[in-house]
Amino acid sequence: MKRLHKWNIPAIGAGVIVLTLAGTGMRSEAAERIVRIGHNQSTDHPTNIALTAFKEYIEEKLGDKYEVQVYPSEFLGSQTDMVQLTQTGAIDFCVASNAILETFSEDYTLFNLPYLFSSGEAYHASMDDPEITGPIFESTQKAGFKAVTWIDAGTRNFYTVDKPIESPADLKGMKIRVQQSPTNVTMMKLLGGSATPMGFGEVYTALQSKIIDGAENNEVALTANGHGDVCKYYSYDMHQMIPDILIGNCKFLDQLPEEDWAVYQEGIKIMNQVQRTEWVKAVEAAKEKAAKEMGVKFNYPDTAPFQKICAPMHQALISQHPELAPIYDKIQVHNMENVASESSKSKGGKAQ
Repeated sequence: MKRLHKWNIPAIGAGVIVLTLAGTGMRSEAAERIVRIGHNQSTDHPTNIALTAFKEYIEEKLGDKYEVQVYPSEFLGSQTDMVQLTQTGAIDFCVASNAILETFSEDYTLFNLPYLFSSGEAYHASMDDPEITGPIFESTQKAGFKAVTWIDAGTRNFYTVDKPIESPADLKGMKIRVQQSPTNVTMMKLLGGSATPMGFGEVYTALQSKIIDGAENNEVALTANGHGDVCKYYSYDMHQMIPDILIGNCKFLDQLPEEDWAVYQEGIKIMNQVQRTEWVKAVEAAKEKAAKEMGVKFNYPDTAPFQKICAPMHQALISQHPELAPIYDKIQVHNMENVASESSKSKGGKAQ
């Protein structure tokens, strides 16, 4: 059912050397436990703002026991590096894209399916449903980590340099950067494009030098990383709503006293609330910047042809992993209960 991996941890810079020397994360001069959290977003990104709120809450309630340190901007390495560090306990938490977790447990492949959710409302309702997320979040325990919550990563859409994507036919022959996920590569092949997996930090240069013709992400990625300076067309095909996942080291989580874990759970709820509020504001600001300062044109193609082409991926996954069928069916219930609306087009996704 699952493919779990343990990796040899690479040396990824001075930050990791410090972590290695720190060992257990205990201060030599105090009884405080240092709790380290890594992610790949900038300091003004909703994820960092939310994790800062989490840090402040934990230290307000348990500051005599824990000091929470948040490391943004890939200071501790790439997302894959940080997942590996969380596996071993060198750090305690990190934010990872669902696409990366797919390589640790095939159960996460479900959330990478294109057009899995019928609307932003159905996406939120499904990801807030513990009967859906619980089994998948627990599926990496043997690898040394598990998910503690999801982070709204909004909707992924195509943005391109020279022409808008009005239909799947427009993707034919185009080199599109995708996340390093087998599911995303399959999706692009079906849509007629040429999938070009690469790390997020490489995308701007690849676009500028025309190694690739476009990428698929969101408004925040388009503006915060300068992609809108090169890509002038943003097409709301809305092919994926892929969450980011906050994962924690199993040993750390299992050793938390019950009363401390209750505080951490409340802190996680606060983090979610802050992130979602900040995310809405960030997407609106990004759209305005893209249109007014970067000259990006937004277009809204009919999504039905895209959905039809990608539909076989759903049945293929369930045929390969029948144990995921009950979870898939629960998502379909939320899809039926939450009617898609035009307002969902304004919801964006995070940079990965």
